[in-house]
Amino acid sequence: MVLASTTYPLFRCLNSWLSPGGSTGSLSILIYHRVLPKPDPLFPDEVDAQRFDAQLNLLKNVFHILPLPEAVERLKNHVLPPRAACLTFDDGYADNASIALPLLKKHGVCATFFVASGYLNGGCMFNDRAIELVRQHPAESIDLRFLELGSLPLTTLAERKSALAILLQRLKYEAPEVRCDHLHHLETQLGVTPPSHLMMNDAQVVSLHQAGMSIGGHTVNHPILTSLPPAIARREIEQNHACLTRLLGSPPVLFAYPNGKFGQDYRQEHADMVREMGYSAALSTEPGIARGESDLFHLPRFTPWDRSLLRFSLRLSQNLWTHS
Repeated sequence: MVLASTTYPLFRCLNSWLSPGGSTGSLSILIYHRVLPKPDPLFPDEVDAQRFDAQLNLLKNVFHILPLPEAVERLKNHVLPPRAACLTFDDGYADNASIALPLLKKHGVCATFFVASGYLNGGCMFNDRAIELVRQHPAESIDLRFLELGSLPLTTLAERKSALAILLQRLKYEAPEVRCDHLHHLETQLGVTPPSHLMMNDAQVVSLHQAGMSIGGHTVNHPILTSLPPAIARREIEQNHACLTRLLGSPPVLFAYPNGKFGQDYRQEHADMVREMGYSAALSTEPGIARGESDLFHLPRFTPWDRSLLRFSLRLSQNLWTHS
C-alpha cells in the first residue's frame, strides 16, 4: 500500500495525459458486485472490505470521481473533467449497504447501485445458490450427471472452484425456470438451503438513496435478456422500473444489463426497450471507456479484480491507453 501511495502523483499525471477532459475527455466506469467482510477462498478475486478501502483511497487521489448521473450529462455535453471516473455496483447485495456504504461515506465518494428487484427481501440469485451447493457439500465429489457434466471432484479447493465454474457456465444461459428447477433438484438432493441474507431489503435500498447514492434498474430476476421472448424481456425491464419508482418515490434514470455482453446477453432491441422506459443511459460489461461519441445505451465498464493495488492502478491506466 505504501508503494502505491507514493505513486499517486505519477498516476495522476499519466491519467491526465490519457484522459485530459473536455472535448477529448473519457470516463472510466468501474463495476463491483459485492464487498465481502473478508476474502472468500472460493472467489479470491471478489473485493473484500480492506481491499475496497485501499482502492477507494487510491481512486479519490488519482481520479476525479463523479456521481454517474452527473457524469452522463457531462459526457453528453463534452465537459468531463480530467481523469473522470464513476463507481457502480450490480445486483443489490446486502453488503453494498452494510460494508460498501460506510467506506464510500468515509472517502466522500458516490456510487450507483443497480438493483435486481426480484431478489430483495430474502431472495437469492442463481449463482449464489450454486456457490453454496459447492461450498457446503461435504462429499469428495458432486454428481451432475443429470446436467450431462458427469461427477466432478471436490477434494481440494482448486477442484471446488473448477466444479463451481463448470456448474455456473452450464446454468447461466438456461431459461430462468429451468435453471431454478435444476438448482432446486440439487438443493433437495444435497440438503442445502439457499441463503436468505445475501441481498438487500427495501430499507437498505432506501438507505443508499438517502445517503446520496443513485439507484438504477437491473431487471426483476436478472435474466439473460437474449434468452427471453421480447414481451417477457420488456416486462422484466418495466416491472423493475415500477418497483424501484415505488420504493424511492422517483423513477430510476440509469440501467445496467444483466451479465452485460452485447450480442450475447442483450441486443439492440433491449437497449431500445430501456430507452423507451425513459432511462437516460445504460451500462454493459464490455471493457473500455466512455467518450463523447459513445452510445449512451452501451456504456462500457472496468472490472477491478486485482488483488494488488499497484496492478489495479496500472490496469486502470492501461484501460485508458488501450481504448483511447
